[in-house]
Amino acid sequence: MKAWQVNELGEPRDVLRLDEIADPVAGPEQLLVRVLAAPANFPDVLLCRGKYQITPPLPFTPGIELCGEVVAVGEAVTRFAVGDRVIGNPNLPGGAFAELTVVDEINAFAAPAALDDAEASALSVGYQTSWFALHRRTTLSAGETLLVHAAAGGVGSAAVQLGKAAGATVIGVVGGAEKADYCRELGADLVIDRHTEDFLPIVKEFTNGRGVDVVYDPVGGDAYAKSTKCTAFEGRILVIGFAGGTIPQPALNHALIKNYSIIGLHWGLYKQHNNQAIQDCHDEVTRLADIGAIKPLISERLSLADVADGLGRLGDGTTVGRIVFQP
Repeated sequence: MKAWQVNELGEPRDVLRLDEIADPVAGPEQLLVRVLAAPANFPDVLLCRGKYQITPPLPFTPGIELCGEVVAVGEAVTRFAVGDRVIGNPNLPGGAFAELTVVDEINAFAAPAALDDAEASALSVGYQTSWFALHRRTTLSAGETLLVHAAAGGVGSAAVQLGKAAGATVIGVVGGAEKADYCRELGADLVIDRHTEDFLPIVKEFTNGRGVDVVYDPVGGDAYAKSTKCTAFEGRILVIGFAGGTIPQPALNHALIKNYSIIGLHWGLYKQHNNQAIQDCHDEVTRLADIGAIKPLISERLSLADVADGLGRLGDGTTVGRIVFQP
């Protein structure tokens, strides 16, 4: 089969090679899946750079989520059969940027019938991360105000839609006019282009000086620092990641004085500590997809041959919306 391989660490365009490798085989409690669609995620860029939370042995194939068709099942598989359409997370070092991959049964879920292959492929990491942040690490209530940084990105776009589905007023911060248009299409009530505007005074004015109830921050750095200045009484700042490259050093006395919470989320840990919570989350996002409350907006549908360039552009910060590769 064809698969993108990382043989040395570095920028995606420099280190990714499309190679012919042996077909994988499903072991006990595993599914062999033909990849129908696999989205680009920022963790894939970090994997290539060797800067993600996990570092698979070289060589490896990135691609942390997919929609695929089950072509074989291993011993003791009980929930799926050949021909089923599934979404989920493949087993690194054999990721989704390939024609075939292996998924542990526990990490696979039925693909929502309401979504096509590309849309369904993007329902796992982004929507699971955002749902856990907004509904488990904190509770976003109807009528509250949610500020989402990188609101046109993978997890940010999911947070915008899930925030609207929860009945919140959503403010999206993006970088560039195209991303602003995309964020409006997602349903954000207010969109701020950080390339031309400072979000802090705009948020304060929009909330009549009160500030926002929840901040969703996958960026870090200056985005985090300014967010602390527009967080409402009993507000919550959700720390999702540091795509901006700078890890904040929070002043805890400020959190004490303003009475806000700083909440971290590492979604992958739930696979180790509470996998049932992941299944429950999947059931809920499937329900929301079925009623049309959420739907991944796919901006680019590319071929398998485009993976290196697509991940490169994602790493450069020049992509708009979700890009999905379809072998």
